[in-house]
Amino acid sequence: MSFGRKAAHHLSRRALILSAVSVSAVAASGLLGTGALAQDAAPAPASAAPQQFSFDMLTLSMQDKAKQPYVAPEKISGFFAGLKYDDYRLVSFDPERARWLEAPKADGGPVSQFQLHAFPMGWLFAEPVTMFEVKDGLATEMGFTTDDFRFLNELAAKVPAGEKMPGVAGFRLHYPLNRLDVMDEVVAFLGASYFRALGMGSAYGLSARGLALNTATDVAEEFPRFSSFWIEKPVAGAREIVVYAALESPSVTGAYRFAIRPGEETEMDVTARLFFRADVKQLGIAPLTSMYLFSERNRHQFDDFRPQVHDSDGLRITRTSGDLLWRPLSNPPRLAGSYLAEQSLRSFGLHQRDRIWEHYQDSEARYERRPSLEVEPLGDWGKGAVRLVEIPSDLEVNDNIVAFWVPEGEVKAGDTREFAYRLRWGDLPVEDQVELAYVLETRSGVGGVSGVESADNLRKFVIDFTGGPLNPLPADAPVEAVVTVHGGEIASQNLHRVWGSDTWRLAMDIKAEPGATVEMVAHVAGFGRKLSETWLYQWINA
Repeated sequence: MSFGRKAAHHLSRRALILSAVSVSAVAASGLLGTGALAQDAAPAPASAAPQQFSFDMLTLSMQDKAKQPYVAPEKISGFFAGLKYDDYRLVSFDPERARWLEAPKADGGPVSQFQLHAFPMGWLFAEPVTMFEVKDGLATEMGFTTDDFRFLNELAAKVPAGEKMPGVAGFRLHYPLNRLDVMDEVVAFLGASYFRALGMGSAYGLSARGLALNTATDVAEEFPRFSSFWIEKPVAGAREIVVYAALESPSVTGAYRFAIRPGEETEMDVTARLFFRADVKQLGIAPLTSMYLFSERNRHQFDDFRPQVHDSDGLRITRTSGDLLWRPLSNPPRLAGSYLAEQSLRSFGLHQRDRIWEHYQDSEARYERRPSLEVEPLGDWGKGAVRLVEIPSDLEVNDNIVAFWVPEGEVKAGDTREFAYRLRWGDLPVEDQVELAYVLETRSGVGGVSGVESADNLRKFVIDFTGGPLNPLPADAPVEAVVTVHGGEIASQNLHRVWGSDTWRLAMDIKAEPGATVEMVAHVAGFGRKLSETWLYQWINA
């Protein structure tokens, strides 16, 4: 499966995002193909004797490390350090050297459902990541040599044969996700603390991160990295694989555990144990990173044959009461941020609701297949806020959307925190939402009456609701739109059922002063109850 089209040589908004974007480029170049079953491949020799390992041992190790001064990782030298973008595209892992690759058994018995491929170092990836296999409580380093990789064209004559590598850039896991006879790539860890996963039928889109520190604040953002991974060797036929990771940065260390279950919705149960070396201004838990360029809301700003370009089109929050919030994403004229305060929330996530190819018309990127990603706390996270950061962008290679949980309270040097949560990757169909109607589309345009010159500083917003309790209601049903606006005023509003459909349309004109930031909230109510999820939006009248 391809990660989709993102030109990795384009330097996006921040250096660390290059790591995530580069995954796309490697895949787009055809280097992330699936591997067929073959005879067992002999791994490179390990560099040390096996050592006792457990999550608690990793936790104690990272806790002790947090008491010591931060030491920046050494960068590689030699052949791989000299690889540029064009060279890096010529290097790929040899699928016949995949870890846990087994030939089918003569008696039809189970074989490993997982295979591991490593990403090579070089280009943007100059800091070695070490890999260990865990079996029966013992960790053995996975040694990699140049023989584990394929080098194309003129690069093949330059690579030193059989040379032991100081580490790798990351890894990906393969699993028969869509067909029993094809080992699809299903999870990839590459760059800083970034990782991606796929549900059945998905194509790579948004990313998750281990941790976000000081994102979009008045102090420098810090990007922790996963420096080492320990992976439990999966038993034959297992449908879950467990990955452990050490996280390091100047301000924090962490021990992470990922229990990964591929499927129609690929699930990851994540435990993060954090130890702080320094004060942190803003802690971001379960951060998600995506791309939103344009759709019906801002199509007029882009001269493009495609109607929409985005990996995600909205942020959804499920409150502890079961109430749902839907915040369509925006590509703002200036850096924008929203804090959505919650207590003991059930979930939050970035979703790709629109699954119709004709709405994108991109036969290469296939944006309709990009997965949604939901974060579900395991346990009570207490008070805090979901923060949404939207960054102006004019290119789809830029991941310009970030969402994460900000827990209440200060984070000081010497503090410890533990968070557990589940990540669900896949289509996550909105049609499964039956208790409340949902927002089908959000459009915006020039305010006022069509065909008449618009008043200054007036913008029209059109929100279509469908599903749930609204669908069976007749056009004259006693329902109403409940709308509040801050930073502007409502010039007009109207709610009606669209003839010949199950859609209820709220159209409203909003007036605001130039430069104003306008916050809007709306839902449909009737019969003494709320009938739809809550629509939220931020309009900057630039």
